[in-house]
Amino acid sequence: MQKIEAVNNFVIKFANINGSGSASANELIARAILRMGVPVSPRNIFPSNIQGLPTWFEVRVTEHGYLGRRGGVDLMVAMNPQTWDQDVREIELGGYLFYDSSRPLPRARSRDDIHVLGMPLTEICNNTYSDPRQRQLFKNIVYVGALTQLLGIDPAEIEKLFGEQFKGKEKLLDYNVQALNLGREYAREHLKPIGLSVERRDKVGDKIFVDGNTAAALGCVYGGATVCAWYPITPSSSVAEAFISYTQKLRVDPETGKRRCAVVQAEDELASIGMVIGASWNGARAFTATSGPGISLMTEFIGLAYFAEIPAVLINVQRGGPSTGMPTRTQQSDILSCAYASHGDTRHVLLFPEDPYECFEMSAQALDLAERLQTPVFVMSDLDIGMNQRLCRPFAWDDSVEYDRGKVMTRDALDAGADFGRYLDVDGDGIPYRTYPGTHPTKGGYFTRGTTKNAYAGYSEAGPDYVYNMQRLRHKFETAKSLVPLPVLTASRYPARFGAIFYGSTSPAMHEALDDLAGHGIYINALRVRAFPFQNEIADFIAAHSKVFVIEQNFDGQLVTLLVNDAHVNPASLISVRHYDGTPITARFITQEIAERVSHLNVHPLREGRVA
Repeated sequence: MQKIEAVNNFVIKFANINGSGSASANELIARAILRMGVPVSPRNIFPSNIQGLPTWFEVRVTEHGYLGRRGGVDLMVAMNPQTWDQDVREIELGGYLFYDSSRPLPRARSRDDIHVLGMPLTEICNNTYSDPRQRQLFKNIVYVGALTQLLGIDPAEIEKLFGEQFKGKEKLLDYNVQALNLGREYAREHLKPIGLSVERRDKVGDKIFVDGNTAAALGCVYGGATVCAWYPITPSSSVAEAFISYTQKLRVDPETGKRRCAVVQAEDELASIGMVIGASWNGARAFTATSGPGISLMTEFIGLAYFAEIPAVLINVQRGGPSTGMPTRTQQSDILSCAYASHGDTRHVLLFPEDPYECFEMSAQALDLAERLQTPVFVMSDLDIGMNQRLCRPFAWDDSVEYDRGKVMTRDALDAGADFGRYLDVDGDGIPYRTYPGTHPTKGGYFTRGTTKNAYAGYSEAGPDYVYNMQRLRHKFETAKSLVPLPVLTASRYPARFGAIFYGSTSPAMHEALDDLAGHGIYINALRVRAFPFQNEIADFIAAHSKVFVIEQNFDGQLVTLLVNDAHVNPASLISVRHYDGTPITARFITQEIAERVSHLNVHPLREGRVA
């Protein structure tokens, strides 16, 4: 029978039951391999209840550094009878199935083209431990031990992780080491070697291993945020939780010991964005973290911030919709709802981070942009980036950089006779001047309203005043094009007829797919969009190719809609490639979709400089 053989290049997937304590055990495998100098990309796919439903933990191991999901499974650790058939189907031809053989496995429940590794985990744990909870928890560690033996993972790395986790709790440390060795000894004596192995490398370098929510929170700290108002919602809650943790260290007055920030868990999402707007109006840098349903509830206040021109930062960790949708699954589902949030003619600035590094960078940048543009700014993360740890560049910060507070009219300028109109465009960029409360005892005051007004903030329903404001707001949106991050081009090796546009968490799988396609003679230029509004470079890129694939993770093709509506591109030039089952997109999916579409366009991949 065919046997998959690979060193530092495979996918292992754990199928467990939520609430069984498996996630922390499975993460040990990923971290141990990482500490052996081999890049890994783990993903936790979990249900939205506390316990009882299926959960999966997938670890991509590749010294080539690909951090997206590949597709397919080389080694399945099947611990959940509920999902057995589904899990077995995912295994690659010649792959491996590891399972608890305490009960016989009916032949009909297996496959003839995979290698089956049975280990009586329940029996081993029942014979070793008397406490039912210990039997469950240590069963996870026992199979971790077996896998370290089968894959050649250094057990010393697991023991170091135990030492860090159970520091000062020697009894727990000893129990876990014992369970680890139980698994190793059984695998050594009873299981045949497999073709997958881990060997030490030095491929990680100076990269850090962190999740996007933690990175975004730290970006807000470094970006100068002093107010966070939030309401818990999966998968964004850990942004606020991490911000709280960091501010306990980094927002404390060294002389008084008092914290120099405010973190408020509001009664609901609408209240949280209201607090952010109020704090920003007063001159603080403020943000909230939420997900799609929270954005829906915040829309009224988002419209107020847009029309009254008050800074606000919203970190949107997207999940599946509509409505409650799939709370613990990932999608790029809120592109349109955020771009046009509120009724009437609104446009909002969106930033699309691709990894934790950009979550850090863009969260800080969003605070600058919000004040510079006096408008809400959205950081469009998602569950895949936000809640899964990933290798990325180390965070960098220049302490000499000053925050961009935008156009703020000072007391001295008012005393010098400056003509202050809160909504007056004096520089021709659509951005007016504002004052902080208390700037001057008699000058610079204005009434902040969400209704129509004239350039001096006076109430007005006059058509010309409304037209002036709307045209100025749209001009300000044009100004934003020069301030938001530019798209990033990945040029193909040879001149290419086709292009591809992608964004956000699709990025790692997309880069691997580009390599795969090139290996089959299909060369494509790719452009990663990093922000909305769209710069001219995006429309130029589309115009330069006969067809452009737009890869995204939602059902409607929301980025396609936005490109047609706001970049004014010909929809016939775009081919929507959509992935929307709630799991992170895979390189195989992208490769297969594009290759199939290329074949339907009657294009034959060629080599030697002649390309599709």
